[in-house]
Amino acid sequence: MHGMKRERILRVLLNDSDGSLTKYKLAKFSATSKSWIIDYLRTLENGKLVKGTKVLNKEKLLDYWFSITQTPKHYDFFVQSPKEFLQNIGMDYALTTYAAENLLNHYLFPSRTDLYIKEGDLALWKEKISGSGGLVGKGNLRLLVYDDHTLYEKKKIKGMWVASVSQVLIDLKREGGVCLEAYEMMVKNID
Repeated sequence: MHGMKRERILRVLLNDSDGSLTKYKLAKFSATSKSWIIDYLRTLENGKLVKGTKVLNKEKLLDYWFSITQTPKHYDFFVQSPKEFLQNIGMDYALTTYAAENLLNHYLFPSRTDLYIKEGDLALWKEKISGSGGLVGKGNLRLLVYDDHTLYEKKKIKGMWVASVSQVLIDLKREGGVCLEAYEMMVKNID
């Protein structure tokens, strides 16, 4: 859980990096205690990554996050048209990696649609996938289950829910290969 708490704090800081967040709001938005915030901000300040709640260097903070992140559990499926399937799903999700980068930056071909879902919704997702003719096994749709907070600050782009840019960046870097190229392009453009 401690790893998830740290990742929640980093996700919130990177999405609201100008220092305007109070420690109370940071605790609230990251679903952690204020004492956790105080201790963790001290650690980040000692590493010269933040001053208070102001991010000093987003790229270095992303590198730090990448060094502590854990790989989410994933479940692979094949569905006829992931985009159509998701537009009619009526459930919480947030795209990441290929499909998200394509909507945000237009560099990668969305060869696989990776999305975060709430852990408690996994059985219903599997039911909806199989009910729509989807198949279990390595395919074009990957459900990622880690922490429901990965849905924090998701936004709708062209009718699809996309994870926060900071979350997408972490996932691109984790994926490696051409995703790392996309990460490097996107990280140059973060404020």
